[in-house]
Amino acid sequence: MTAHTPSTEPFRDPQLPFAKRIDDLLSRLTPEEKTAFLHQFAPAVDRLGVAAFRTGQEALHGVAWMGPATVFPQAVGLGATWNPELVRRVGDAVSREIRAMRAKDDRVGLNVWAPTVNLLRHPLWGRNEEGYSEDPKLTSAIATAYTHGLRGDHPTYWRTAPVLKHWLAHNNETDRSTTSSSVRPRVLHEYDLRAFRDTVEAGAVAGVMPAYNLVNGRPNHVSPYLAEHLRTWTEEDLLVCSDAGAPSNLVDSEHYFDTHEEATAAALVAGVDSFTDHGTDSSQMIGRLRGALERGLLTEADLDRAVRRQLSVRFRLGEFDPSYDPHDATGEFDTPAHRALAQEAAEQAIVLMKNDGVLPLAPATRIAVVGPLADECKLDWYSGTLIHRSTPLEGLYERFGAERVEFAEGVDRVRLKTSSGTFLHVPAAEGAADEVRGAGGALDPALLRGRTDLPALTTDAAGTELALADWGDGVLTLRAPDGRYLSVADDGCLRASADQPGGWIVQETFRLEPHGNGHLLKHLGTGRHVCVSADGVKVADEDPEVFELVVAERGEDAVARAAAAADVVVVVAGNDPYINGRETEDRTTLRLPGQQERLLRAARAANPATVLALVAAYPYAVDPAELPAVLWTAHGGQAAGTALARVLAGDVSPAGRLPQTWYADDADLPGLLDYDVIGARQTYLYFEGTPLFPFGHGLSYASFAYGDLTAQVEDGAVRVSFSVTNTGDVTADEVAQLYTRAVDASVPRPRRELLDHRRVTLAPGATAELDFDVPLTAFAFWDVAQDRWRVEPGGYELLAGASSEDVRLRTTVTLDGEPTLPRAVLANGLAAAGFDEQQGIAIVDRTKVSGDAVTPAGPATGELVYRACDFGRGVSEVTVEVAGEGAVELSLDGGPALAVLSPASPTSGPYHYVSLGASIAAAGVHDVHLRLRGPLRLAHVGFSG
Repeated sequence: MTAHTPSTEPFRDPQLPFAKRIDDLLSRLTPEEKTAFLHQFAPAVDRLGVAAFRTGQEALHGVAWMGPATVFPQAVGLGATWNPELVRRVGDAVSREIRAMRAKDDRVGLNVWAPTVNLLRHPLWGRNEEGYSEDPKLTSAIATAYTHGLRGDHPTYWRTAPVLKHWLAHNNETDRSTTSSSVRPRVLHEYDLRAFRDTVEAGAVAGVMPAYNLVNGRPNHVSPYLAEHLRTWTEEDLLVCSDAGAPSNLVDSEHYFDTHEEATAAALVAGVDSFTDHGTDSSQMIGRLRGALERGLLTEADLDRAVRRQLSVRFRLGEFDPSYDPHDATGEFDTPAHRALAQEAAEQAIVLMKNDGVLPLAPATRIAVVGPLADECKLDWYSGTLIHRSTPLEGLYERFGAERVEFAEGVDRVRLKTSSGTFLHVPAAEGAADEVRGAGGALDPALLRGRTDLPALTTDAAGTELALADWGDGVLTLRAPDGRYLSVADDGCLRASADQPGGWIVQETFRLEPHGNGHLLKHLGTGRHVCVSADGVKVADEDPEVFELVVAERGEDAVARAAAAADVVVVVAGNDPYINGRETEDRTTLRLPGQQERLLRAARAANPATVLALVAAYPYAVDPAELPAVLWTAHGGQAAGTALARVLAGDVSPAGRLPQTWYADDADLPGLLDYDVIGARQTYLYFEGTPLFPFGHGLSYASFAYGDLTAQVEDGAVRVSFSVTNTGDVTADEVAQLYTRAVDASVPRPRRELLDHRRVTLAPGATAELDFDVPLTAFAFWDVAQDRWRVEPGGYELLAGASSEDVRLRTTVTLDGEPTLPRAVLANGLAAAGFDEQQGIAIVDRTKVSGDAVTPAGPATGELVYRACDFGRGVSEVTVEVAGEGAVELSLDGGPALAVLSPASPTSGPYHYVSLGASIAAAGVHDVHLRLRGPLRLAHVGFSG
């Protein structure tokens, strides 16, 4: 083989534009090489000196999966800072650590799968921790900042290449690869697309990852929106990377296509450029692509288009210009600046939700810190391995002195007695090395296995006292005195072997199931019960052991003792990110786990000066009435404990703000799969109830006055200004928020909608003059009658204040806009999915390639309303395009049925439409009402005559 000669290859000439260099390299690749490039793990092309490349380096709040790294607060915590500049610096630090780690370990990738911009529509979503906010404006502001930090500021070369997750309308883990999100056009444009669009248009996004779910009946991995919307927002070549295993899901679980060749071809044509499937083994995807080429489902031009997008990212990352790459060998890792930034981010993420004066704590305060998270620094699936660690207990020790801090974890201390009278015993693990799961790094941590080098559990007459924590829904963890959790490895034996619960399938959770006079102990990771036999203690399908739970001490008793001896109690409650709410598992309730509620009641009964500090990835429904103070922070990363202690002590005035609504009760929530935020009145935008704590809420140790609100409409924008003054006696941050509300809207509009915000630091007595330029497009809505954005003429209230409900100033501006026009149904008919209102309707795919139709969501009927339809001087016929079987009933203004249209026999399939007609008489402007009965799909309604 002749060695390549770089001096003669145009693709290596840094003086040429990237586009010409990509053309040259693409022309040199064989069809086989191009095909191989389309898998996540693209192989090297040695004959051209082109290195191997992989897509996908997780970096949601620090470098994940590749071993030790700086761990910042969870994404929802970064959202709670409401501070884009801070988040940009976090992204910058993460990208520098990626470069530093890659210099030592080439498994570390530069194509970064972060951030997650899915909106936090529903607080029971298992991946709530991964998003920034329920609001698209705030989400895009934070995501844009993070991507700019990840990208770096060089005009040509990117430090890393961020990919946004997960396209599109993805807020449920329950059956996530088979459920379809029904997203009406207004919700699509005004809500779900907005966060993606604003972030992409900001110019620091290299691509997106489609989600596992379907939208309007069509899998996201074959979504026409990738071409119709995403790729129109930027001139950059965006690299679309599939989610792991999703290409196979198109056939295996979704059954959307009959063969993998058809599915792979459809995904590539729709816009997927890199296939993440079968781990590092690319052979199956390469085989499917070759099969699709042989069957004529793909052309080499289809391959070229996808490979070009990948090469575009690689050129921007400086791969082919190592001597020109300003980021090469310039990484920074675990620097003092990064540690300080992790602490700053953790401090800024803390939200003070209630304070009756108990906070900040005086220096001489005797503190009882209690609860299952009081001495924990929890990680999640997308965390790196901790280098530094600070728990609330450690932070309070450091700040107040260990002699002033009492600790009670609040777990139950138990032994498990067998039917033979012996007890479960944890043998000593002499000489066993401490081991942290994933510390060595793993391209796929789901493949990591439990330890088998430690002795398995046995039984003896005395047994071992275990710490039992109940995380809700009866899900338990059991921890040995040495701090290791009971876990099950591949051999089925129980061992005290895990440093924390974790893994793709958690092996450290159990459930006690009543059985006779005792309990069966079910291991949830395997679904098997614990057995005791001559072979030891293990899980098996037969002969489960019946245990008696012998309680040495209830957690609430220990908490009450500690609380009674303290001046102030800090109850640290919340969630373990691997249990009852995580990727693959939605939560079932907003309530705290029962054990934690009992601990809180015990602390409050023993000492009224009880502060609740929630450390959680989610909102909870807690009753704050009898609590003098309540705080919330997401899992705050390596500096979480120090940050919390500094806020409790008043070293830092809290200024985090809630990035999503905290509801008072499960009854306030819509269905998890109801994606119609308008019709179901979801999020602060539309919710009409009383929240427990509203969007944007957060208190301070200072007070602030707002004044001097002015607003002018000029040059295509509304220029708003107002002042904020610190009227307190400590320096503090305030998050000033600007909202709007359409006064007399012709369609349902948000109760209020965030236009902009500013986080400012003010010394006592200082005033900040804040100016906002709000483009008129921010006041637009998606007009389904005209199928485009429209600013409606009329009054728009401007609301300035400290939260969505704490409005301090208001004024109204009048915008000219465009007048509301009736639907021109004679010319255009009615697109079935372009309704104004619906009940019992799901939007589905008109074809497997593009288009929408509607169908009843359940076995009953579904109803649709189309407002203000103009029939002109009159029509005499209606036609409908339908598939399936059933009937369409048409009426005007809620009156009697004018026509009932039904196919004489079922059509041959859901995508085989027939046109049916009937005579009607209608003139002027009316509301059209349609009632659908049966498994019928309706795509379009036309009128003539």
